[in-house]
Amino acid sequence: MDLDAVRTFVAAAEAGQFQEAAAELAVTQQAVSKRIAALERSLGVRLFLRTARGAELTIDGQAFLPHARELLRVAERAVASVRTGSRPLRVDVINLRGAASGLLRGFHRAYPGIELDVVTLFDIETAVAAVRSGAIDASFRAVAAPGRPLPEDIESVRVADEPLQLLTGPDHALAGARSVALARLAGHRIWMPGIVPGTEWAAYYDDLVAEFGLTIEATGPNFGSDALLDTIADTPALATFMGEHTRLVWPTGHGLRRIPVTDPTPVYPHSLLWHRDNPHPALGTLRAHLAATTAGPGGEPDTAAAAGTWVPGWVLPR
Repeated sequence: MDLDAVRTFVAAAEAGQFQEAAAELAVTQQAVSKRIAALERSLGVRLFLRTARGAELTIDGQAFLPHARELLRVAERAVASVRTGSRPLRVDVINLRGAASGLLRGFHRAYPGIELDVVTLFDIETAVAAVRSGAIDASFRAVAAPGRPLPEDIESVRVADEPLQLLTGPDHALAGARSVALARLAGHRIWMPGIVPGTEWAAYYDDLVAEFGLTIEATGPNFGSDALLDTIADTPALATFMGEHTRLVWPTGHGLRRIPVTDPTPVYPHSLLWHRDNPHPALGTLRAHLAATTAGPGGEPDTAAAAGTWVPGWVLPR
């Protein structure tokens, strides 16, 4: 349906005269008549009756008017949803309880006037495809997995290195430790059912296992964080890794322990990805905010090369 014709119909119905509608729309009266006639042909009904006082709606015109107004409102919302600067900034995070989500919450607190759409896509390939298509404006990811460099039109910057912690139940052999050296974890069963082969986080943990001789098990279905916490609490032989900034709440009776891992501390590298030609004005604001809030004491970004930390060699530097 021709939206210009619908817009002309609404203007003529509200004005009561084709001449006034023409003036409002900045077109000729002849153009108004042609648009109305074309709309009537497409609908198969008469919308107006010409009278000495102007143009009056027929019964069909009266029935069509509220729907015509709604058509125009829907069209305006559709345009606004993709108009740069008027639609929300769409940002992907791996999960809503992790460090990336916390960074985005901090951005929202600093800039409450910027609307956000927060989505959770599965892996880096899905996220990159969504960034390239314009479905999202940015994504927090660990980049890039071995053998899978980012496309040339995708930019990235490291924004946070999140230390991993060991999560144990109260009866685990390491539950009483104030910290644990990474090498000491060799021989202990670390259970992480959320690891999916082929993902960027799977590549990260594969390298961690290879370098330090760890045993990470991804067996069994992934029923989510609550089921994972229940199992860790009840199974002395199992522990799991958790990001330092992951926000989880569990029952007091679980007695779970979060233990810092040291010598070296494995850190998970979070980067922000975006399309180099994305014009959304809030994207630059987000990047500037992250650069300012994740900088080290001297104003420079913290680096994973700092003494006492570890990331895989394939992770892109800051």
